[in-house]
Amino acid sequence: MRTFLASLAVGLGLLIGSAAAVAQAPAAPAATTTTTQAAPAAPATAAPAAPAAAATAAPVAATAAAAPASAAPAPVPNKGDTAWMTVSTLLVLMMTVPGLALFYGGLVRSKNMLSVLMQVFVVTCMIYILWAIYGYSVAFTGGNPFFGGFSKIFLSGITADSTAATFSKGVVIPELTYMAFQATFAAITCTLIVGAFAERIKFSAVLLFCAIWFTFSYLPIAHMVWYWDGPDAITDAKSLETVTAAGGWLWAKGALDFAGGTVVHINAGVAGLVGAYLVGKRIGFGKESLAPHSLTLTMVGAALLWVGWFGFNAGSNLEANGGAALAFANTMMATAAATLAWISGEALSKGKASMLGAASGAVAGLVAITPACGFVGVMGSIVIGLLAGLVCLWGVNGLKRLLGADDALDVFGVHGVGGILGALLTGVFASPSLGGVGIYDYVANKTSPDYSIASQVWIQFQGVLTTVVWSGVVAFIAYKIVDLLIGLRVTEEEEREGLDISSHGETAYNR
Repeated sequence: MRTFLASLAVGLGLLIGSAAAVAQAPAAPAATTTTTQAAPAAPATAAPAAPAAAATAAPVAATAAAAPASAAPAPVPNKGDTAWMTVSTLLVLMMTVPGLALFYGGLVRSKNMLSVLMQVFVVTCMIYILWAIYGYSVAFTGGNPFFGGFSKIFLSGITADSTAATFSKGVVIPELTYMAFQATFAAITCTLIVGAFAERIKFSAVLLFCAIWFTFSYLPIAHMVWYWDGPDAITDAKSLETVTAAGGWLWAKGALDFAGGTVVHINAGVAGLVGAYLVGKRIGFGKESLAPHSLTLTMVGAALLWVGWFGFNAGSNLEANGGAALAFANTMMATAAATLAWISGEALSKGKASMLGAASGAVAGLVAITPACGFVGVMGSIVIGLLAGLVCLWGVNGLKRLLGADDALDVFGVHGVGGILGALLTGVFASPSLGGVGIYDYVANKTSPDYSIASQVWIQFQGVLTTVVWSGVVAFIAYKIVDLLIGLRVTEEEEREGLDISSHGETAYNR
């Protein structure tokens, strides 16, 4: 307990010190208008990318230029859009706790059930606080192509009247709603990593690692992929050049990521794989049975994830319109297709389809459709789901053996592999020739007639590679810092006893 309190004090000291340093940094001039966000754009010489006339795409935020004194009155949030985004935020919270917590908890042994629930629950709480202190500002304000600024640290300047734009010009939602929605994305990304090193890591190490990785990996990737000055800032070719120059690095390239294929899933999957290597294999890995203790709870968790994912994907449209309906339908169909593909592959290779396979297949489909859900047609989503079920089945079996890491709950095999597959296939099935919605031109205010599958897949590949390298390097350094300060792993005796008792002094079940 003394070790835990000391290490937690060190971690909190680092965080408070960082926040204080950030608070003392020069703030960007306060904007005279509200926050806006919109769809990813292509390079300045091309049309900005977005699905349809509603301009649906991955959520991003930025500070718009000051409006002329003679401009029309500022738009007022629509109550329907606001209600939809409030519900979507609740759904993503449900994905994390209880959804992900139960999904992961059922997959570990009973002696470690409570430890996984604690890790997911507490990391979620910690990330919400860090998001409000500095995360939102670093991710979604102007700065440079890789990091935002500090103008909204401690949510400075954000009130109940502040607004954030959607993907339609002149349409807004409350900025506090957008801030809270994005907080849930940040939290679930960090908690996904927990599954890679489950059953053998110190609780304090989980918290400190997640704080460091959130700051130096999640926030920059979110900024690179989703940040730009918003649709209202684009009126002609010259303003498009200005917006592109000020956008995130991958956004300016034209990378498409509707709801977090790179930002959430690849980012977390790579960090989890690095952790599996550095924390080391569980005692008895490959020699003893490490079977899940409750597939019933895993199925319940998977079902909660599926329901919550509609808020994750359809909510990323930021408006209650046809774009949200498209993302909703694609999320439903891709998940069903991936489940059927996974259990079919199991039946062919092992002779039986399993409940674990069905739950894993559903998550694989959800992961793969995430970057594509607002860009592809429904038939395209089914194809993506079918491929995700089969490819991720290989990811948790064949690829896992090749890598030789004890990724306990297959974070990389499902989220890393599924995220990479989905990101690349987004470039294929977003094409109008394959039922996709194409690229939206904010200058002409219509869908661009030009779309090159090869060019877009190349851009998507750049986004994937950037995320893999960035997350991997940051994760490696973060794990090493944590190991140096407080150590990563519990003792062999504590691991054999189970983390429920050794780390928390209680058990998930009465014995």
